[in-house]
Amino acid sequence: MKEQGHKMLISAKQFEKTEALRLHAIKAAAAIPEECGPDIAPSPARGGFVLQRNIELLPVGTDKVEAVHRGFGGRAAIRRADVFDAMIAAALRAKRPVPLTPGQIAVGRRYHDLVELLTADGTKLSSLQSSFGGGAGRDWMDRRIEFSAELEGMRRRIGIGPAIVLRRVRPSQRHRHLQPGERAPHIFTRRDLVDAVCLKGKTIKQALVLFDWQDNGRNSKAALEALSGTLDAMIGYRG
Repeated sequence: MKEQGHKMLISAKQFEKTEALRLHAIKAAAAIPEECGPDIAPSPARGGFVLQRNIELLPVGTDKVEAVHRGFGGRAAIRRADVFDAMIAAALRAKRPVPLTPGQIAVGRRYHDLVELLTADGTKLSSLQSSFGGGAGRDWMDRRIEFSAELEGMRRRIGIGPAIVLRRVRPSQRHRHLQPGERAPHIFTRRDLVDAVCLKGKTIKQALVLFDWQDNGRNSKAALEALSGTLDAMIGYRG
């Protein structure tokens, strides 16, 4: 009995030590950098974040400009890290150009925020359009109708076309290359690709796997080109 009690005591101490290390890792991951100051509280539920500095270009002399950080009190802000940050970081590590332009990334983030805002609200657009009111409530309804119209415009410009067109290969030859347990790829639309990346946070390769496509270089290049073109269409650059 004494030996069993001793083993239980050791197990309890090991559990406490493991739990303490786990909590320490959580707190360390949620710690706010000193550049942000003391006003932003640590929050493990916040998830990953990146620093964001308010940079302005100010004239210096007659023919030069200088990048100056204009954050409140010289402090930096934070924002939610997303799949686009991961793409940028991966490109910088590999010393390659960033695969998407700032405008494409901005519209992808705008699409995510609009969907999140309108989904969290839970109010149907049809009920808003048929409602009457005034004051702050009316202002809120007008803003929501505006957001809904913006989102519908993006989705209309995305269209319903396939993101990648399957090669014209006879089914017997196409299935001949499948491994045991592997499923044939299915056609996914440009909307499917945008939702996978912007809403689900999937990388290009993860999105291909999601749609049962091989995440090889050729498919990744084609999917990235499709994503780039679709984001341009969402901005309004392409039809």
